[in-house]
Amino acid sequence: MSGDGGELERTLGFLEAMTLGGGTMIGAGIFILPGIAARNAGPASSVSYAIAGLVALLAALSLSELATGMPIAGGSYHYVNRALGGLFGSIVGWGMWTGLMFASAFYMVGFGQYIVGPIPGLDGRHLVIALGLLGLALLVGVNYYGTDESSALQNVMIGTETAIVVVFVAVGLFFIDTANLTPFAPTGTTGIIATTGIVFVSFLGFEIIATVAGEIKNPSRTIPLSMILSVVLVTGLYVLVMLVSTGVVPIDVLGESPIPVSEVAAVSMGTVGVIGIAFAAIIAAISSSNSSILAASRVVYAMGRDGLMSDWFNESHDRFYTPHRAIMATGGVTALLIALGLQVETIIALLAEAASFSFLVAYLLVHVSLVVFRRADPDEYEPTFELPDLLYPAVPVVGVLLTLLVISQMARGIVFIGSGIIGLGVVWYFGYARSRTVDVGLFRAAIRGEPGEPYRVVVPVANPETQHGLLRLAAATAHANVEHGTPELVAVNVVEGPEESPLRNIEAERTDHQRDLFENAHDIAEAVDVNLRTRAIVAPEVGPAVLDVIDEEDADQVLLGWDGVLGEGGYSFGHTIDPVVERASCAVSLVDLRREIIGAPVALVAPGENAPVVARRAAEFATADGAVPTLLYVQSPDADAEGRSVVDEIARDAGLDQDEYEVEVLVSEEVEPALIDAVEDAEMVCIGLSNRTDRSGIVYGAVTEHVADHVAGNVALIRG
Repeated sequence: MSGDGGELERTLGFLEAMTLGGGTMIGAGIFILPGIAARNAGPASSVSYAIAGLVALLAALSLSELATGMPIAGGSYHYVNRALGGLFGSIVGWGMWTGLMFASAFYMVGFGQYIVGPIPGLDGRHLVIALGLLGLALLVGVNYYGTDESSALQNVMIGTETAIVVVFVAVGLFFIDTANLTPFAPTGTTGIIATTGIVFVSFLGFEIIATVAGEIKNPSRTIPLSMILSVVLVTGLYVLVMLVSTGVVPIDVLGESPIPVSEVAAVSMGTVGVIGIAFAAIIAAISSSNSSILAASRVVYAMGRDGLMSDWFNESHDRFYTPHRAIMATGGVTALLIALGLQVETIIALLAEAASFSFLVAYLLVHVSLVVFRRADPDEYEPTFELPDLLYPAVPVVGVLLTLLVISQMARGIVFIGSGIIGLGVVWYFGYARSRTVDVGLFRAAIRGEPGEPYRVVVPVANPETQHGLLRLAAATAHANVEHGTPELVAVNVVEGPEESPLRNIEAERTDHQRDLFENAHDIAEAVDVNLRTRAIVAPEVGPAVLDVIDEEDADQVLLGWDGVLGEGGYSFGHTIDPVVERASCAVSLVDLRREIIGAPVALVAPGENAPVVARRAAEFATADGAVPTLLYVQSPDADAEGRSVVDEIARDAGLDQDEYEVEVLVSEEVEPALIDAVEDAEMVCIGLSNRTDRSGIVYGAVTEHVADHVAGNVALIRG
């Protein structure tokens, strides 16, 4: 989407995406949580992982379509914000940011446990927390420096830990004691579902792929393939690890161990296995936390981009092109959460469940957002991966129901914490973000169902003083063409800037001005009852950027403001406007607004291909003030045809009924002076603009020049 601010450099390929996703999941699910899961659900904890994997797979399917339709930074936050509006965007944004920080803290506490636990002589919670904080500091530095470095580190770590885990499962299968697997589900179905809520944090990896979608190469293929494949493969691995763990070590031993997989390795693989598992667990915790910091910083970066968070977060580093402020803020809060481990004995379970709750709520809203996008079908949403008819709407519907089921079985304290985060998102939106964001979402359009073909008018906006008048005229002309399609305006603001920058800090340059423009645009559109979309673009030159928008939007008209100056600096209308007038693939209206009142326009008409367009546009503009235009024609005394019949023929070609215009015919030897005298006091004058150009630029006549110089009212130059 062009209106979404800065873009991050695409440096992550399929391997990096798979390691970001799969590595995060392997880290949490296999090494830290098996003991807690076994204590709560017994051997049936493997079923809990399978259910969590199904919830994740459904969310991954919905996210894959959304992410290929809008592959930019932000993940679930961005899709919910675009579909459901700023309020839900704030809820999910805060939920995802805090959830990822909870998860990162959870991983780093586990990192400390796997260093301290297996080594004789090392003990103490303080040492665990200190090691977690040290590891976090190193990862924050890596992400601050850049994703090229962090993703290269990720590849090495994931390859090593995956090999160790595969060996662990393969060897452990031969040491399973079936007596340890009975009773299989000591806490029943309720315990299985409740445990699903605890271990769901293990499946956050696929969301991280969507969150960094703006940095993924070939997103249309890489995103769905890596998301779905990582969930399926890791779910199978989880189930096997839990069966091996609960089958090799009795539940009472496994459930009380802070390093449960090491307990299993001690039985099946001896000292070498314990060392290998401890090494893999340390790598896994680092890679998981690294991925979470990367994704969390991108969420808060995207929130800053969309006005839901301070613009301060939306700055990128001048040298490294990373959202360094968002990274540092994420690291600071995560450090505080790790430090909580000094006071909270159950910090591991608390952090895991809080992260799970936040993401379950986010995925529930992601499923809803997919349905909204499908029904609203906005033009900018063109996913290259779509759920097949066999799976839609089954995937989002079942996803919502299954997510609600898991949330309903979570501990009351976790629901309280999660509800507090939701409340924070609501309070933040109404207290801070509501006045700074203009994204109202697509929910209303979805309620109305798939729209018909629009009649679309593109309106470049830059000057608050003329914006109201331009949008009024655009709305009037769009409404007048309702038989050709649903009236729609696209307000465009272009900031000139270099394309070569990997991360463009346009937010810092245009935030306040642009946000004011778009807020006012939405207010105006609401007042004149027309659908409005806004697009914010950064480009080297304004004119070519507007032309790109015209083509992308398949516009029927473009309506531009103009200062009334002709022929200065080697341009007919100015360096920004000339390319649009010359090359636009739709009708062009160039308007110099000199007064607020549109009134009854006077259209200068004469036989020619452009005359019906001028007459039609004058009639459309007149509806803004409930008036009718005057079609003015000056003929010489010796003209063959009667002036009235000439005007009526032009009006018929314009599709105007006789009650939709008035006629004024002047007879004069000197046509141009007569025209100029007749329009001197007009409230608005509409003149045809030639499609021809010569070496000096766009051709315009002496009448156009004189009207632009001397008429006090508004002037519109019309090109068909």
